Amino acid sequence: MDIKEDIKIRRAEAWRDELRQSMKNKDRTAITRVKMNELDPDYRSRCNEEVNLGLTAEQAMREAQRCIDCPTPTCMEGCPVNINIPTFVKNIERGNFAEAAKVLKEANALPAVCGRVCPQEKQCESKCIHLKMNKEAVAVGYLERFTADYERDSGTMSVPEIASKNGVKIAVVGSGPAGLSFAGDMAKMGYDVTVFEALHEIGGVLKYGIPEFRLPNRMVDVEIEVLKKMGVQFIVNCIVGKAISYQELLDEGYKGIFVASGAGLPNFMNIPGENLIGVMSSNEYLTRVNLMDAAHADSDTPVLKGKNVAVIGGGNTAMDSVRTAKRLGADRAMIIYRRSEEEMPARIEEVKHAKEEGIEFMTLHNPIEYFGDENGHVTKMRVQQMKLGEPDASGRRRPVPIEGAIVEIEADEVIVSVGVSPNPLIPREFEGLEISRWGTIIVNEDTMRSALKEVYAGGDIVRGGATVILAMGDGRKAASAMHEQLQSTQ
Repeated sequence: MDIKEDIKIRRAEAWRDELRQSMKNKDRTAITRVKMNELDPDYRSRCNEEVNLGLTAEQAMREAQRCIDCPTPTCMEGCPVNINIPTFVKNIERGNFAEAAKVLKEANALPAVCGRVCPQEKQCESKCIHLKMNKEAVAVGYLERFTADYERDSGTMSVPEIASKNGVKIAVVGSGPAGLSFAGDMAKMGYDVTVFEALHEIGGVLKYGIPEFRLPNRMVDVEIEVLKKMGVQFIVNCIVGKAISYQELLDEGYKGIFVASGAGLPNFMNIPGENLIGVMSSNEYLTRVNLMDAAHADSDTPVLKGKNVAVIGGGNTAMDSVRTAKRLGADRAMIIYRRSEEEMPARIEEVKHAKEEGIEFMTLHNPIEYFGDENGHVTKMRVQQMKLGEPDASGRRRPVPIEGAIVEIEADEVIVSVGVSPNPLIPREFEGLEISRWGTIIVNEDTMRSALKEVYAGGDIVRGGATVILAMGDGRKAASAMHEQLQSTQ
């Protein structure tokens, strides 16, 4: 069914009309936006417990009342996976949380994940009609999290309706958000889906890249269990391109392949001293802590626990790294960022939480050299002070060095978080793919189809770096296009 037609039909249901009549719009918009319940900053900065505690049922229903159920819901325009936002929100308002969860799962394979880590303030909430009235947007993200958590805690996890099995085998390379979203949609359409994961844990960046205090692994596992109940098969410790080749996948009868292998190759700044002991990428740091239990002293490969830790960068991964360092005992945990705070790509909430936890922000500073001791361990860094010039290609003002303004900072651990590049394995092993100069797979933006007719791709391997929800949007788009293509060839 056409999305606009579905919106119209659902909005016309009697219970929705009754809700609209039960409260005037001016009363709805007068309700103050709910505040997220959080752990105490001092307590949480010394443990790995989840910072955000979620909403109570009463808070969620009250927040849902703020939605005026627009005839043309602009919030949906900002959702990469096309969740029917007003329908799930209005179900919360009437207290039917189970139905709200079902609506979410029609479009979103990972609602508990997205409710925690997606930048709703830049997507669905940025399109909310409340903003035009100088009001705060409806807290769609908080409501999504509440709905997913309520269903999980109720012990009755719903499974989306599955079409009759068609016997067509589909392979997915990578179990991150793009791969899981694609797998869920293809399973719903009756395909036999197998996900190949290089690591020993399913979840990709959701497991290795995001700390427990922001996204507990058990939440990811719950979403994965639903996919398993839908028939999705998972094979771990299997590197596609090494353990099994592109041709072998075709020989085994896979009619379509979705590449969602991510961008796990860290970028560095190529400045003097980067090879010193104690200088590492955020990818290595977070993967070892989150996935390899390296924070424990009895770990086979314990991670360094610095006392003066500098994290280079201003994105969410930088915030995750510096807040992790604080939890591992750093006396001084610093963000070193070459632009101002206004230009930081990190979510406002993550910056707020970091500041509450005692993280020091050194904005308009850029590292230019690291120094070590006689054992080759980093001890300090030289930092160039910056000012903002004219906007660059990203639309943000370009940082310009201030001549002669250089300071030195003690640092016994440096974590570099200045971006990632795609792992070159798949582009190199899948002969015939078109690759950009950045190493990403070139696809048709409407279908996510590559130069190889059986191969589609999405997420960071295409974008070079994206949010969870944008990667999931790629997965949904690819699933729809692949299904259409396979149907046309039968």
